[in-house]
Amino acid sequence: MDTTRQDSWDDGELYESYVGRWSRPVAAAFVDWLDIAHRGRWLDIGCGTGALTQTILERCRPAATLSVDPSEGFLNVARQAIDDPRARFAVGDAQSLVVVGDPVDAVVSGLVLNFVPDKPAALSAMTSAVRPGGTVAAYVWDYTGRMELMRRFWDAAVALDPTSALLDEGARFPETTADGLTALFDGAGFDDIATLAIDVPTKFVDFDDYWTPFLSGVAPAPGYCMSLDEPRRAALREHLRETLPTADDGSISLIARAWAVRGRTTSAS
Repeated sequence: MDTTRQDSWDDGELYESYVGRWSRPVAAAFVDWLDIAHRGRWLDIGCGTGALTQTILERCRPAATLSVDPSEGFLNVARQAIDDPRARFAVGDAQSLVVVGDPVDAVVSGLVLNFVPDKPAALSAMTSAVRPGGTVAAYVWDYTGRMELMRRFWDAAVALDPTSALLDEGARFPETTADGLTALFDGAGFDDIATLAIDVPTKFVDFDDYWTPFLSGVAPAPGYCMSLDEPRRAALREHLRETLPTADDGSISLIARAWAVRGRTTSAS
């Protein structure tokens, strides 16, 4: 099989149907945990379709937010969903971030850090954008463990074709654990580093509700799914149908765990 990575990030609406709907409750728990003072200025790196930005606007009473993402397709969805004069959106890359103006109070990133090739460069750029003593924080899916809608998918894929393990997000992103994130933030020189597991229920009304988002081709697992020919895709579908925990009413209840990490920059002396 073709083991080329099939990461596509050009359709924000399809991403919403895949994991965007589950990332919103994670974002709420994340910003509540950060406990940033009201009227602060926030920078959201890799804002995607705007789940984290919208949560900040609704729960944190910010003075202003700047949200950047390299995908115009995702930014278009975010702009359409968020009509707030405090919010500004721009195309930007985590590794080469340029922020004009005063440093912000908090730099955050949701479900992005694991995809950044040069994580130290990204964390350095985030540090440069925040004020002394400010907060830098991120959360990522627990790909190796309890992000179960993806974990179940990849376990089924590998059972049918072991070579697909090369594409498994758990193998690709081993740093998406409490220890892995702590090591990244410690290496970047942050103070007061802490981590948090955020679990949200992902209940699917039936098997089609679970399976259909994997046909979007957006993000790694759906990209892999759509790279298969129809017989192999059908085999994967039926394997999942047989192995997912299905209730008598046809519903499927899983957990989506995200790991969050936060740190503070050194205060000015």
